[in-house]
Amino acid sequence: MPDIVLRKKIVVVEEIFHEGGPVAARPLRRAAALSIIANPFAGRYEPEIQAFMEDLKPLGLAMSRDLIVALGGDADVVEGFGKGAIVGAAGEIEHGALWHVPGGYAMRQLLGNSRAIVPSTKKVGAVGARLDVPITHINASYVRSHFDAMEVGVADAPRADEILLALVMTTGARVHNRAGGLAASEIKGEDGLR
Repeated sequence: MPDIVLRKKIVVVEEIFHEGGPVAARPLRRAAALSIIANPFAGRYEPEIQAFMEDLKPLGLAMSRDLIVALGGDADVVEGFGKGAIVGAAGEIEHGALWHVPGGYAMRQLLGNSRAIVPSTKKVGAVGARLDVPITHINASYVRSHFDAMEVGVADAPRADEILLALVMTTGARVHNRAGGLAASEIKGEDGLR
């Protein structure tokens, strides 16, 4: 199995006080943890790549811990999450798909084994490419107030032979949510959907 070669880590925190309406009593906080790693499969087709997911698990846990710390250190304040990857041009989209298990399960584990699937997006992109990471509620994917996205990217990444890995956590619903649907207070928590 290839070693993880980490070039850069970044943690970004946003505090959203309003979106043109009244100032929220409690600002929404969104945080993204990004890691830029060497793509061990860049420049060639490798038929067997699944073992790399196991190698990525410690990085997923470290990034998840970084996000919890960035949001104040208490996992109980986290209500939303998402993940994503940008694969450099010498790689393929499937290399980004290897982030599903290590990124998603790490967050779910540290957030009390949350029930919802962690939404994801990935693409192949050039240096400086941006990615909208989708966000849903950690325990029920149908909670419409928590449907969100956080744009991430790094000016010098991913290089052609790199992968940008992203995890995102939030402390609540969109600051002026009023689109209806299942409320967070109504979650039954039986299937990760409702």
